[in-house]
Amino acid sequence: MKIIVGPCQLERNSLGVARYCQNVAEKYGLEYYFKASFDKANRTSMGAKRGVGLESAMVIFDEIKAELGCKIVTDIHTTGQAALIKSSVDVLQIPAFLCRQTDLLLAAKNTGKIVNVKKGQFLAPWDVSGILSKVGEENVWITERGTSFGYNTLVNDFTGLQYIAENYSTPLIFDATHSVQKPGGLGGSSGGNRNYVPALVRAAVATKNVDGIFVEVHPDPDNAPSDGPNSLNLPQFEMVCRDIRTLCDALGID
Repeated sequence: MKIIVGPCQLERNSLGVARYCQNVAEKYGLEYYFKASFDKANRTSMGAKRGVGLESAMVIFDEIKAELGCKIVTDIHTTGQAALIKSSVDVLQIPAFLCRQTDLLLAAKNTGKIVNVKKGQFLAPWDVSGILSKVGEENVWITERGTSFGYNTLVNDFTGLQYIAENYSTPLIFDATHSVQKPGGLGGSSGGNRNYVPALVRAAVATKNVDGIFVEVHPDPDNAPSDGPNSLNLPQFEMVCRDIRTLCDALGID
């Protein structure tokens, strides 16, 4: 079982978080990927913090990879970013809002890296076929991160996990922390409720349809530069990993 984990935004001190998460993932026998974003170009308001930027991120990612030897995931928002960041990461992630942007999908695919496409909150499970018609199913992941349900609210349809798993050969990832997000729910930023994350993780693993779990973590979520309300703190992350391991062992999941 894959665990894709890290802070929403990459920070200059992210090595410590990456090391902690790697140790926990290895303790529970999970395949670890460190995830962080160098530029949150889709923030709710103009004044919101966006991140360290591409050039600084390459230095930080290279440091993390050299120190820990772990695989790294980051998202891109423009076609030109794909070729620039590819040497520092293992997986290029397409944000949910951009999952139908053909040129962006192709730019990521043409790097030869794994492409993790966040399924848009506005897409039905069968609409994944449109994404895969552009990038194929080889070296591609699909991540479910909730579906829009009225204003500022997301819900999860677990029948969608089964549909995607049964109809496509791509690994399927469940993003638990963005699933509890309240997009724009705080007016100038997004809200959320991290207390619901562990239950959603357990439910997703129990379907036996997912190949990995995606969660965002931060040492101090209430003061994180973005997505704090739906991010786990570090002890909560270990509890989630323990739950994943317990369920995988009980259900015979690798």
